[in-house]
Amino acid sequence: MSSYAIVTDTDCSLPLELAARHAIRQVAINLHFGDETVRAVEEIDDAGLFIRIAQTGRLPTSSAPSPGQFAEAYRDAFAAGVDGVVCFCVSSKGSATFAAAQSACDLLPGRDITVIDTRSATMAQGFMVLAAAEAGAARVSKDEIIARAKSVGRRTHMVAALASLHYLAMSGRVTGLTAGMAELLDIRPVLTMRDGALEMLERVRTERKSWSRVLDRTTEAAAGHPIERIAIVHSDSRTRAGRFEQLLRERMPYLGEIIMADLTPGLSVVSGPGLVGVVIVTAGRSETAGLSGTAQPRRSDE
Repeated sequence: MSSYAIVTDTDCSLPLELAARHAIRQVAINLHFGDETVRAVEEIDDAGLFIRIAQTGRLPTSSAPSPGQFAEAYRDAFAAGVDGVVCFCVSSKGSATFAAAQSACDLLPGRDITVIDTRSATMAQGFMVLAAAEAGAARVSKDEIIARAKSVGRRTHMVAALASLHYLAMSGRVTGLTAGMAELLDIRPVLTMRDGALEMLERVRTERKSWSRVLDRTTEAAAGHPIERIAIVHSDSRTRAGRFEQLLRERMPYLGEIIMADLTPGLSVVSGPGLVGVVIVTAGRSETAGLSGTAQPRRSDE
C-alpha cells in the first residue's frame, strides 16, 4: 500500500507537539509588518503578535503561504520517502492558501499530490488533519484518508466568543463606532463557521454570558451524541481558557483529553486577544454540524 504524508497550514491551530507526533507538516501563514515578513508559529506566536501591535498601534497584514512554501513542504515529504501527499488547507472563502497549495503542484510535475479545501479553520481544520494523519499511519488508501477526514469535518462543530470588536475595527471589518459602542456595553460576539465562512450567531453582554452561550450551543450541537474529541482554542488567553475548561467539563460528559490550542497569528490578527472557543467532534453523526470539507485533487501524470 502506498504511503502518504499530510501537509496543512498554520491556520489549523494544531499544537506543534501534536503535529510533530503525527508527522504533520505545517506551512506558515505570512504576516507583514511594513517591509518585514514573519512566518506565523515559526517566527511569531500570538503573544508576540499582540506585543508588536501594541507597540506600533497598527495591525500587520497577513497573506497566504506562497506556492514555493508549499512546494518546499511537498519536497521534504517526498524526500522522506512517501509515495504521495495530501494537503489540507484553511477555507478558501477567506484565504488564498488553497489556491497557493494547488499552484505548488505545478512545481512538482509527476508527483501524486492532492489538495483539499477543508472549508474550515482553527482546530475544526486541525481535527480533520489529525484524522488524515492517523489514517495515513495505518497505510490506508488515499481515498480512505480523505474520506475519514471529511467524515470528521461533517461531525465537527465550533463556537467561539470574542473579547471585543476592537481588532475587527482596526482591520476595517466593522466600524470604529460599532466597536466603541460594543466596548462601552461590554458586548461579546459569539461566532461559528458555516460552509467555510465565519458567521456571527449572536451578541451578548459580558464574558460570563458569552461563555454560557458558547457552552449552550456546543451542547445543542452534540445533541446527545458521544463526543470523540474536544479542543479549546484561545488567542493569548491561556488562563481564561483554563477557567473555560472547568466550565466545559461541568457541562459535558467527557472524560478524555481536551486539547488546549493557540489560535495562531494568521487568525488572531483578526480576532484580537481574548478569544475563547470550543471545537468538538461527535460520534455517529453524518450531517454537517457547521463545517464541511471538500476534496479537490491536483495531480500531474508522468
